Parts: sequence; structure tokens; C-alpha cells
Amino acid sequence: MRRPGHRTAPSGRNRRFPGCDAGSTAVEFALVATPFLALVVAIIQSLIVFFAQRVLDEVVSQASRTIQTGQAQTSSLTQSQFATWVCQKTTILFTCGSFMVNVQSYGSFSSASSTSPTLTFDSHGNVTNAWNYQLGNPGDIVVVQVMYQWPLVLGPLAFTLANLSNGNRLLVSTNVFKREPS
Repeated sequence: MRRPGHRTAPSGRNRRFPGCDAGSTAVEFALVATPFLALVVAIIQSLIVFFAQRVLDEVVSQASRTIQTGQAQTSSLTQSQFATWVCQKTTILFTCGSFMVNVQSYGSFSSASSTSPTLTFDSHGNVTNAWNYQLGNPGDIVVVQVMYQWPLVLGPLAFTLANLSNGNRLLVSTNVFKREPS
């Protein structure tokens, strides 16, 4: 007869269960793997975006040299030709035709604006901004901005590098210089 409050000893399989650790590694891995993989994906996405920004900066610096030295003016380089030149140097990472080029000239450094422009979109998601292309005269201060909408994949755990309302990241490379005398 059983006494009240007395537990009977578990028998057979139930006796081994409290001390059994089979499968604990799989459970621990499942708990750690998800955040670890999310972190790895976030790091890789950040690496790619920052690498693309660095490539864009380097190419825009090289392209701006043609404006600074007056070669763009003497060869009548158009805005689309400038964008094509930039694209030819970055074809591995970027899609040609998606570059936005904004070139403005100013009389002094204090009046020059190098702020990133705010993009406006139509109902189809196309950029509606009108970009300037003023190469300036010798001695003028010139601000060259090349922009590109980098498509992003939504990161794990809602991690995103997007800075545009359409979920993309706007990469902007700005170069400010004084035009060389002719």
C-alpha cells in the first residue's frame, strides 16, 4: 500500500531520463546557430555594401580628375558619357544606367554644398530628381556627386542598411575641388 506523499521509483526508461544528456548538443546548437547565422549574414551584407561604397569613391575620384583638369570641357563630355565612364570602371558591382550624376560649380568653397540630395520617387518607384551638370570655369569650385541605389536583401532579425524608403541603400560619392587654370 502506498503512503501519502510517497513517490515510487521510476522504472526502466523513465529512470534514465533525468540523467540522460543525449541530444543536448543538438539543442544547444539550435539555440546558438540562429543568432550566429544572423550575425554572419549581417556582417557579409555590411561588408559588400561598404566595399561597393569604397569602389564608387575611388572611381568617382578618378573620373572627377577629368573635370578638374579641363579634359571633360575640351572634349565636350556629356553627363551620360560621364556616367558611362564611371560605369565602365565598376561593371562588376554596379548596373550601368543606374548612376545619377550631379555636378555643380560655385564661386567659393564657402558657398559650395556637398550635402547628399534627397531622392524623390514617382508612383512606379523611379527617381524624379533633375540633376545638374555644370562643369564650371577655371578657378571655380566644383562639386561632383555620383549616386547609386544599392539593392539590399532584408537582413536577418530585421537588420537592414537601407536608407531609402524603397528598401535600397543610397551610395553617394562626393568629390569637391577647385578647377585648374587652363
